[in-house]
Amino acid sequence: MYHRKIADWPEEDRPREKMLKLGADALTDAELLAIILRVGGVRMTAVDLARQILQRCGGFRGLDRLTMQEMIRVQGIGPAKAAQIKAALEIGKRFAEQQRDSGERIRSSEDLFRLYHLKFRDRQREAFCVIFLTSRNRIIDDKILFEGTLTESMVSPREVIREILNTGAASVVFLHNHPSGEVTPSPQDIQLTRALKAACSTIDVAVLDHIIIGDNRYYSFADEGML
Repeated sequence: MYHRKIADWPEEDRPREKMLKLGADALTDAELLAIILRVGGVRMTAVDLARQILQRCGGFRGLDRLTMQEMIRVQGIGPAKAAQIKAALEIGKRFAEQQRDSGERIRSSEDLFRLYHLKFRDRQREAFCVIFLTSRNRIIDDKILFEGTLTESMVSPREVIREILNTGAASVVFLHNHPSGEVTPSPQDIQLTRALKAACSTIDVAVLDHIIIGDNRYYSFADEGML
């Protein structure tokens, strides 16, 4: 099968025909990527190239971590292919986000992790998000307010309060990521949480939790009795 044109393969082995017949979930990761790439490289099919790229980058998640410039430097990927891959990965992430309907009720820290971990786990910088909730813990909206190294001096309680008042939220959850993958809160995280909770108490808005997203795991201030 190697180094032959995909058009020469048996029809049931060609990624596009296989998808049409069996559905996308029947394809391997390399076959899915090959459909996006469309063509391969020197003496290799699109599937061979896709398999090589995934092995080199550590799968789709590794690919997603690359910037456009880094992706272009991967052998076999030029600007056009990099744009196609990035677009496909972004579509997948946006679809996952859209599965969270506005108004979904939050019952636990696991709900929050399930809804937000894909958006935050692979960010290269810390991002601080406020999730605005009704009195029945249904999501009104969410918003990333700050990016960078999060400290009390960087995350402005005044800005947080202004956004809460604009949404009319009855309660909030704070959420941010640790690019290192480690979820243990830093002293700055603890200090920031206390400052924000105190600020929210002045407008009678409850802080239900502060979630730290890491590498497929999370830390909940509420679950750990830190609120």
